[in-house]
Amino acid sequence: MMDKNYLSISYLHPNKGSKKGKLRLGRGQGSGKGGTCGRGHKGAKSRSGFSKKKGFEGGQMPLHKRIPKFGFKKNIKKKKIVVINLDTVQNCINKINKKQENNVVNKEFYLKNNLARKNDLIKILGRGELHNSLKVYAHKFSKKALSSIEKIGGKAIFM
Repeated sequence: MMDKNYLSISYLHPNKGSKKGKLRLGRGQGSGKGGTCGRGHKGAKSRSGFSKKKGFEGGQMPLHKRIPKFGFKKNIKKKKIVVINLDTVQNCINKINKKQENNVVNKEFYLKNNLARKNDLIKILGRGELHNSLKVYAHKFSKKALSSIEKIGGKAIFM
């Protein structure tokens, strides 16, 4: 018959030799790790608070700095394509036509109405409708924009 205490949780313990005690450093010469506590003599590694930086090679130029740089070039200036819809052009013309009659939509028109900047490429898209026949200057046109400009009797002219 089994003993009641045999199954009690208080009798559980690790096997002999499986647990090793923590080595207490700097507790005198008799401990075997007194004095320098296994850190050797002098140098940064013997000091408290020392932490070696990632990639440090003892003062030698580290590998990541010796290898030549390649790849990404950030100074390439691309021209920006600004998209302008037909309804935006019509709204600007409605504001201008109160003052004067003008049937040309060109670079000056876009600059004056803050639709584009000096070096931007302009593309006209087909959202909305034009009510006036216009000469529209742009670098690109969508198919819908071309057809709706020509349907009213205007001209789409590539810059």
